[in-house]
Amino acid sequence: MLRNAPKFFEVAKRIVEITEDCIVVAHNSQFDYRILRTEFRRLGFEFKRKTLCTVDLAKELIPGQDSYSLGKLTRALGIPVSDRHRAAGDAMATVKLFKMLLDKDLNKTIVQDSIKSEPKYKMAPNLKTIVEELPALTGIYYMHDSYGNIIYIGKSKNIRSRVNQHFTNTNNKSKKIQLQVAAVTYETTGSELVALLKESEEIKRNKPIHNRALRRTLFTHALYSFVDENGYINLKIDKADGRKKAITTFANRQSSKSFMFKAVDDYQLCQKLTGLYNTKTSCFKYDIKECFGACVNEEDPELYNERVYKLIEKNSYENQHMAIIDRGREVDERSVLLIENGVFKGLGFFNLNYQITNIEVLENLITPMENNRDTQHIIQNYIRKNKNLKILQLKK
Repeated sequence: MLRNAPKFFEVAKRIVEITEDCIVVAHNSQFDYRILRTEFRRLGFEFKRKTLCTVDLAKELIPGQDSYSLGKLTRALGIPVSDRHRAAGDAMATVKLFKMLLDKDLNKTIVQDSIKSEPKYKMAPNLKTIVEELPALTGIYYMHDSYGNIIYIGKSKNIRSRVNQHFTNTNNKSKKIQLQVAAVTYETTGSELVALLKESEEIKRNKPIHNRALRRTLFTHALYSFVDENGYINLKIDKADGRKKAITTFANRQSSKSFMFKAVDDYQLCQKLTGLYNTKTSCFKYDIKECFGACVNEEDPELYNERVYKLIEKNSYENQHMAIIDRGREVDERSVLLIENGVFKGLGFFNLNYQITNIEVLENLITPMENNRDTQHIIQNYIRKNKNLKILQLKK
């Protein structure tokens, strides 16, 4: 079909003629109109038409449908369609749908309101001004309504770029934000870890209306340990359970599995005793001489457990007194997180000329924050992914 089809420049004039003084109606008109304008722009012509979207109209006039795709909508409404997914077939299906929608629009108000002189994706002038005043830096941002209430909190390595995405996206949440936002304030953090922790804490405290998804727990799976009847420490990935003590947590099962496979190699652990190889005899690595035989009781449990303890110590800060040092907001500044007896106490910033030596000094610098399962997950996950992070062991 495409091989013998005319080039766009060959039909461009005809498109201009047949759409003159007309409203372009399409199912998801934003997409079609953008394609048309892009192609005309390549020819040096500014193509502008009013548009009307049958997806938006259908959502207003026929609410509660399972899907608003053209195929499913026409089937649900009993509209006969032939030659689907071809230009003529889809166009005729859209015409029939549009006629039905016109019949349902008794007041004609929705049709009039839905006519757009400019496409939806164009950003409003006030939103452009907001974006231009934001920094392209790591930090946390707060979206406010006209009353000053916080309606959304987010974090990003590039605040300006992320807010711009909110203002140009066309999903339902972004559309609501675009309508309600009056101002955006921000706080640079330098460190992504600090931004993650502040985002988690402040969403829980402020409960912004558009942050519902992030109010839930950030992780689904966790790493647990138990000692079997032969004295070996076994490791097990399972669904996160707040009643059980976890070594570390993971955002999903896939990341937990990847971690476990790497840990087996790094610490020379047994696949069977880490839940990666379900067998009643020896594990696969034993068969290829890469396991010392804990799976068949050949290795001394004490020697095996020593390596397991190293993994646990590396991935859990339980009972530890330490400071995690990361980037600051300025070149001569660093951020610091304080962990006291395995409990996250808070975070702050210090100048490089200021010596961090003990917990008493740090307690004067930090802003106290809540220690909960989400903060533990954020910190442990960040430590796992950032191998060059500076961790300072402290003396009480």
